[in-house]
Amino acid sequence: MPKKRTIAVISGSRADFGLLEPVLRAIAARKDLRLRTIVTGLHETTGTWRDVRAAGFAIAARVKMQQPSRCGRAQDVQALARGVAGLGRALQKLRADVAVVLGDRIEALAGALAAGIGGIHLAHIHGGDRAEGVADESIRHAISKLAHLHFPATAGSQKRLIRMGENPRAVLRTGSPAIDGLKNVTPARNSPRLIVLQHPVGGSDAQEQKWMRETLAATAAWPRLVLMPNADPGSDGIRRAIAQGKISAVTHLPRAKFLSLLAGCGAIVGNSSAGLIEAAALRIPCVNVGPRQAGREKPANVIACANSRRAIRAAITRALKLNRRRLNHPYGLGHAGPRIAAHLAKVNLAALPLRKRNSY
Repeated sequence: MPKKRTIAVISGSRADFGLLEPVLRAIAARKDLRLRTIVTGLHETTGTWRDVRAAGFAIAARVKMQQPSRCGRAQDVQALARGVAGLGRALQKLRADVAVVLGDRIEALAGALAAGIGGIHLAHIHGGDRAEGVADESIRHAISKLAHLHFPATAGSQKRLIRMGENPRAVLRTGSPAIDGLKNVTPARNSPRLIVLQHPVGGSDAQEQKWMRETLAATAAWPRLVLMPNADPGSDGIRRAIAQGKISAVTHLPRAKFLSLLAGCGAIVGNSSAGLIEAAALRIPCVNVGPRQAGREKPANVIACANSRRAIRAAITRALKLNRRRLNHPYGLGHAGPRIAAHLAKVNLAALPLRKRNSY
């Protein structure tokens, strides 16, 4: 019987775990693959590693990166260094044949560096996307140049990866795992009219606070649910704006609960990628505020606007009038997890040399 291929999947936060879960389940279901789940990054500082375990996945390794209650660019540099060292040790101990990362956060970059330098094949999900974020686009493309196998979500991302010099035979479009299972989501009866979720874009705390005040002022006319931001630099300013507005915001929602509320709401407002991916698949309008998602493919559900209360309020009014039946998206049919797992099982790793070479 052929040796099982060991696949180490690295998750750094509740956000990427939500997208990785269908991939994890599909890998675990295959007899020719051995799943090893590694948690790191914000899972460790926020305790959401428990969500991974509660979902039924054994955790093969836990790697600390960020320091609790500390955020900023200098701290991220130190966290990245700790992540590379810790993930490198974990991947070697687990004897991983392939390491899998998703997206553009520093946890994924740490995993990519640890695999690439450690002589382990690297697979990257959602490569080729464009999204400026804080340093998202440069990190995402850096991971792509380290990766040996690519699972882009859209045709546009697939083309970008090939134009970047990646081997076309190693660029396998699968759709986004964020779409898997969305057809089974039941809209919550208690969904608010608006869901507000705004992350930092790399400004100072004072600037992020000002921008969040504008968003909160613009959405105040509708029943809303406000969610806390991620821990990127500038998040303290957003949290101060929420506190000063005396708004009861939710720190964490399980993905199933979030998707149910999203499916039943009138629109999502802010700058989360969930507005451009999951909301698009659920045919929920998205008011995309500011530059965080600049460059990303904009499905028909997205209305972009500036960081001013007048612009946001006008965009919300337009969004609530959209014809949802016409809201299409480019992220596939919802079978990304099984397709990624099948590729991981069948790909000829010997034909994917660890020594990368541009195809042009």
